Amino acid sequence: MNKRMMKSSLDIVLRLGKAIPASCALCGIDCRDGICDACDARYFQQHDSRCVQCGVAMTALTRTSSQTPQKLTQRCGDCLRQAPKFDATIVATDYVAPVDQLVQALKFGDRLALAPLFYRMLLAAIRRTPEFAMPTLLTAVPLSATRLQTRGFNQALEIARPLAQALAIPLTPSLLARSRDTQMQALLHPDERHENIRNAFMLATNAKQLDGQHIAVVDDVMTTGETLNEIAATLKRGGAAYVTNLVFARTPPK
Repeated sequence: MNKRMMKSSLDIVLRLGKAIPASCALCGIDCRDGICDACDARYFQQHDSRCVQCGVAMTALTRTSSQTPQKLTQRCGDCLRQAPKFDATIVATDYVAPVDQLVQALKFGDRLALAPLFYRMLLAAIRRTPEFAMPTLLTAVPLSATRLQTRGFNQALEIARPLAQALAIPLTPSLLARSRDTQMQALLHPDERHENIRNAFMLATNAKQLDGQHIAVVDDVMTTGETLNEIAATLKRGGAAYVTNLVFARTPPK
């Protein structure tokens, strides 16, 4: 075998090794599914009641509010006071330790093998949501060209690809584009995030006609919801009738 063939074979082995995790991403024991059964039961099987519009967990509100349980399982107080542009949000889990480690490993640790795990958990959340309305198109939160070049991949799109296939929904990765670079939302004060993301997205020139469409937008983390709200506003200006967020992890309110 010549050196070029040896290098090619080694590259394939390394890619396969990276694509197929051999241990639990949290505790490190032997595991072929990314997360072992024990960690899955401990960290991912607590299915709180959530606001149907923004996805925030409403367990604490349920214990203290005088509203009826039926109202509480529909929309939180923030969404009732000022409704966001998006119409619904499905969340797999909360963005708390140790889930935050998984997200950071995917985004900044080049752990692409975690993307199928996020997809499976998000698909499970969709399937346990009886009121889920099936979208007609699926897309992902776009990265700027600079950030995409630096990172090498869009983590939201890596989650969206298998999700679109599982739901049998057309995926349109280029539906949206960044009109300008923005600072990372996580590094900003909540009061600065709205201005940072305002008018940061545009519909691609080759975008499909959106009139009357139900668009699902995939992302890895939802914190204040400013990014997804700006995207929903952009989509609705283009004619979309309904926008649903499909998010792996939701940051709890402080």
